[in-house]
Amino acid sequence: MLDQLLHLISGNIRDILFGYAFFYPLFMAWVWMIGGIWYYLRWERRNHRDPNHPPVLKETPGASVLVPCFNEEANIRDTLAYALASEYPDFEVIAINDGSSDRTGEILDELAARHDRLRVIHHATNQGKAMALRAGAIAARNEFLICIDGDALLHPNAISWMIFHLSSGPRVGAVTGNPRIVNRLSLLGKVQVGEFSSIIGLIKRAQRVYGRIFTVSGVIAAFRRTALHRIGYWNDDMVTEDIDVSWRLQLDHWDIRYEPAALCYIYMPETFKGLWRQRLRWARGGAEVMKRYFGNLFMWRRRRFWGVAMEYVASVTWAYAMFGIILLYLIGLVIPLPERWHIKTLLPQWNGVVLGITCLIQFLASMLLDRRYEPRGHFVRDYFWVIWYPLAFWLLSMITTVVAVPKTIFKRRGQRARWVSPDRGIRMEQGVEHE
Repeated sequence: MLDQLLHLISGNIRDILFGYAFFYPLFMAWVWMIGGIWYYLRWERRNHRDPNHPPVLKETPGASVLVPCFNEEANIRDTLAYALASEYPDFEVIAINDGSSDRTGEILDELAARHDRLRVIHHATNQGKAMALRAGAIAARNEFLICIDGDALLHPNAISWMIFHLSSGPRVGAVTGNPRIVNRLSLLGKVQVGEFSSIIGLIKRAQRVYGRIFTVSGVIAAFRRTALHRIGYWNDDMVTEDIDVSWRLQLDHWDIRYEPAALCYIYMPETFKGLWRQRLRWARGGAEVMKRYFGNLFMWRRRRFWGVAMEYVASVTWAYAMFGIILLYLIGLVIPLPERWHIKTLLPQWNGVVLGITCLIQFLASMLLDRRYEPRGHFVRDYFWVIWYPLAFWLLSMITTVVAVPKTIFKRRGQRARWVSPDRGIRMEQGVEHE
């Protein structure tokens, strides 16, 4: 019986690989579209999300903005200028200099002497982003913490939108905001603008509908300090502390919300080296949390997390299916393979056309949902560039996943994750548009 099953599988391995590689993205695209539209109709449209018109809050509890910094002398003045310009009545800003070797610490001290709302914490040596965030959370005067990167530009009303959720109920442990890309001069920058709408924004909306969010954004996220204290704050041995803290909060039954009107402007990598390092780190982060917490998911009371976990496992399976197809094709160029294993071409056939049309529909739906959060007049340009996303970024996602899984499996637990200075792309001289 087993021999017959193995023979059947090996005899149809090509069809199995192609079938999964085709049907997985096709199925998930419609899941994300339906979930994203449902989110829009139920929450986004009904509550009139507008970044420039924050919600009216019955109370305005204090908020602490945490800004971990490592070698940010080129960016930190702008980051803190935007944070300090927030239109929220009661907040402080805490900048954590995590052992920077440039002038970051000197600049922070200079700014702290001029701004009463700004406090500075200095680490003598580099401890990693997780430890910097932990130091800021412990030193904060307030229960609600807004965490942004050292090169991020916070929208003036972002704090209000975050507090709107955190103050709405005692079980809301975190809120993830909506990063928007500033640098759009190169092809990689333009494609990533669409990615944050068509992929990331749409997925977060859909995940919010069916239960749990895979991760808060490391660029902008808000937390309830009580929730962080219960789970032990951020782990310092995970390469993506944002994914890890998201899983632990939700496994502890805290709710994570997504707020698309809480905007934060960011610079993304625009070199292949920088993009590779960033996406490999993201892929390793997903593999790490699955490795560490997979055994905790097999409980009925954690059933709302099953959808996110299955989505991740399915995406990893897709990456290896695509890798298998490419590998068989390359081997077939050198060594004759049996007909049932032979891959004649990697060029799209009828299934590629169906998948391409589905992608265009997905991109259109998601960019229409995110249109209000983008500068006016950018829709047509962004849509033109995002159609090239599958050609390069699906391949990049596949390769980084294939590389990340074995690296994570054989990683020794307890190794502290340190900072890696990112590629921040081509800078624009003009200011950020809020509309």
